Amino acid sequence: MTHVFVHGGQSLHTIDLAAAAPEQDSARLDALPYVIRILLENLYRHQAWGAAVSDAEIARLWRWREHVGADLPLHVARVILPDSSGLPVLQDLAALRDAVAEAGGDAARVDTRVPVDLIVDHSLQVDRWGDAQAVQFNLGREFERNDERYRFLKWAQQAYKGLRVIPPGTGIIHQINLEYLASVVARQQRADGEWAYPDFVIGGDSHTPMVNALGVLGWGVGGIDAESALLGQAYTFPIPEVVGVRLSGSVRAPALSTDAALLITQRLRAAGVTGTMVEFFGPAVAALSIPDRATIANMAPEYGATCGFFPLDAQSIAYLRMTRGDEAQAGFIQAYAQAHHLWRDDATRGTPDYARVIEIDLSEAEPAVAGPRRPQDRMALGQVPADFRRRLTQPIAEGGFGAEPAPASSPAAIGHGAVVLAAITSCTNTSNPGVMLAAGLLARNALARGISPPAWMKRSLAPGSRAVTRYLDDAGLLAPLAEQGFHVIGYGCTTCGGKSGPLTPAAADAITDGKLVTAAVLSGNRNFEGRIHKLVRANYIGSPAMVVAYALAGRIDLDFEREPLGLDADGTPVMLRDIWPSPGDIAALLPHASQASLYREMYAPEALDSAMWQALDAPRGLHFPWDPDSHYLVAPPFFRNLPQDALADLSQRLRRARVLAAFDDSLTTDHISPSGEIPADTPAGQYLSAAGIAARDFNTYVARRCNFHVMTRATFANIRIKNALVPGVEGGWTTHFPDGTRQTVFDAASAYAADGSASIILAGKDYGMGSSRDWAAKGSALLGVRAVIAESFERIHRANLVGMGVLPLAFAPGQGWRALGLSGAERYTFENVQAGILDGEPIQVIADDGTRQVRFEVTAQVLTQAERQLMSEGGIPAAVLHHFLTPPAAPAGH
Repeated sequence: MTHVFVHGGQSLHTIDLAAAAPEQDSARLDALPYVIRILLENLYRHQAWGAAVSDAEIARLWRWREHVGADLPLHVARVILPDSSGLPVLQDLAALRDAVAEAGGDAARVDTRVPVDLIVDHSLQVDRWGDAQAVQFNLGREFERNDERYRFLKWAQQAYKGLRVIPPGTGIIHQINLEYLASVVARQQRADGEWAYPDFVIGGDSHTPMVNALGVLGWGVGGIDAESALLGQAYTFPIPEVVGVRLSGSVRAPALSTDAALLITQRLRAAGVTGTMVEFFGPAVAALSIPDRATIANMAPEYGATCGFFPLDAQSIAYLRMTRGDEAQAGFIQAYAQAHHLWRDDATRGTPDYARVIEIDLSEAEPAVAGPRRPQDRMALGQVPADFRRRLTQPIAEGGFGAEPAPASSPAAIGHGAVVLAAITSCTNTSNPGVMLAAGLLARNALARGISPPAWMKRSLAPGSRAVTRYLDDAGLLAPLAEQGFHVIGYGCTTCGGKSGPLTPAAADAITDGKLVTAAVLSGNRNFEGRIHKLVRANYIGSPAMVVAYALAGRIDLDFEREPLGLDADGTPVMLRDIWPSPGDIAALLPHASQASLYREMYAPEALDSAMWQALDAPRGLHFPWDPDSHYLVAPPFFRNLPQDALADLSQRLRRARVLAAFDDSLTTDHISPSGEIPADTPAGQYLSAAGIAARDFNTYVARRCNFHVMTRATFANIRIKNALVPGVEGGWTTHFPDGTRQTVFDAASAYAADGSASIILAGKDYGMGSSRDWAAKGSALLGVRAVIAESFERIHRANLVGMGVLPLAFAPGQGWRALGLSGAERYTFENVQAGILDGEPIQVIADDGTRQVRFEVTAQVLTQAERQLMSEGGIPAAVLHHFLTPPAAPAGH
């Protein structure tokens, strides 16, 4: 099993899967999906290192198709975090240290056990745009707003030995991971010598799978799971169903790789790959560059998969040579992969044996956008005008906007359908030089014909890394983008994450005065309701070039095939097809983005340093000195008042429950826990106002995630959330029972808690889709939600609920709360809860509204033995506290 791998005169310990295979499975190695091979290596290696990995667990993974859902005790090579989820993780660790010390334990044991990278990229807001000073101004405002948070991070950098912080202004987490952090093959010095093994990362952002493009296995988890993994505990994961996606054909002009990613997202979401691992193969794969693969892999959360994996091949090595500039390391990675059955070689080894295969022809991709509310709702450009006009006056309950008729938008006036926000942003596309250069070429071509966006439209460019700015400048395209209003405004997650900043006054006033339904177009991956900007109702995802096209059009309902973008100086109509860049034009500029010296310069140690960051003064020591007057950093309550018997406590509480809210399909974690601006008239805004904080200093929900008072009040408070208990009303409202009064969700939850009633949630399909937002689970738990009954759950949020001791329950197939005739006004009683969690038995539910009873059965969505143990302990906070209060085992032989 353990093998000495010799390369370049070095000898390294590795796991030889071919030698390790059970005799009856030895011929199966090449038939295993590549992701299964990586997971097998992980189990064998950690068994060799002394971890609790059994032969039976390894044997099940060899025959994975027969054991989908069985526990895997994995150990990750590293953890990667954005500041949005990373700060709460580190804050929890600081509070855990305090709790361990207060209980008489050794607080120093609370430390990172694997390397952790935290990239500060989720706190940038588009305060200033449209000029060359925007980058420095926005970065300065970022430091001003987040002074306390960043000082805490600097404390954490010295307090946790395995933590590396990459300061603000560097880029987006996933692009930095792709261009710089991912080792592909990791190395570690141990007592018996140096080991080499596949890089394997989990991240506190759902788009972590972008690194799958490079042959690195990784996926997103909630911060709750990340805490456990970085503390060195086994990361328990069920054996996945692995779906093969065979890609054929090629993307044909005028389509771009973004259009292919939107096609794949739509097809895979429709095919039902939620919770699976997707692995791409087929004749089209070899020709896809790593940036093209990254655009597809990044969208894994949007198609619902755990990951979208591309095995290592020649494209991977070429990209590593370009971005790392280390020929010897690139050669080592190739040799390791080829020797350890991790090199994609369809010609000689054939296709792995997948659970099922989905065929997608990339030549079917065409210029498209996805919207107006979900990333999987792809439409060809020609369908957009009619779809928008149909939705405009359609009732909200039927998927429309419920607007009153009003004049359409025009260059001279803002009306329904005006594009008021155009943003080239997000890791999805800015990692891809082809689509970024296409956007720059379109901007340049439009300038040459005298076509520009209207002045009332806000435009921004937030590159995924500083390398993007450099190659756009070298290609002569940064200036025309800026002339069209797309100045670089900074480096980080902005519009896609709800940090779009204010609209132009003209747009904001027109929307408010006219009750207009306007549009945003962005090159991101998320367009859920209320996420992009509170005033913008229709949000569309497209390629960077499509963002420029709609900016030039000025309205979302323009028919590009039949209507001109405008008239040139000679009065000649200018059609989009007249100025759309050709594949040859794009290809001619690609060498600007493939210079190894560019990436070496961008990621040199001195380039990753920051004078503003270094100037921050931060405390030192083992324990963080909490400031009782802070409204950013408040010690979290998760390690206090934990029940002695969590299952008995849960069972008792669920004998008296009320419905806090009821939802239909596709409720997202953005709906549950918003990320953008904090409105003054919400419970969170009122709390901050009462603390003497002016509205202009509220910052965003992301920035306040380390204040549980804010975040509990934010839960179920998205401005576009639709709770069926208050039909026709948007926002964080509900009906309190039994009196039937309308209250905020926070006030109703507080009232239920005061009278000893547990809160529950009723929901439809795909509950918790979207971001890996652990506060959607944390906030639910702090509101007193003890169970969520849904028709189905998205993977990360379901796991986060378990991690916080909130019980996810599934209706029987074909049932749902509406089908059962439930209104939400009932009193609910749950029976057989403990057996339902521990043994998978049905849990009986009795809903009684005083005049009739509805009895039905639900099934606990607690899927592995490790999750059952977590529920028994009350969630991850209770489990890790118990772990650190238990004396460490004596070394073997003592």
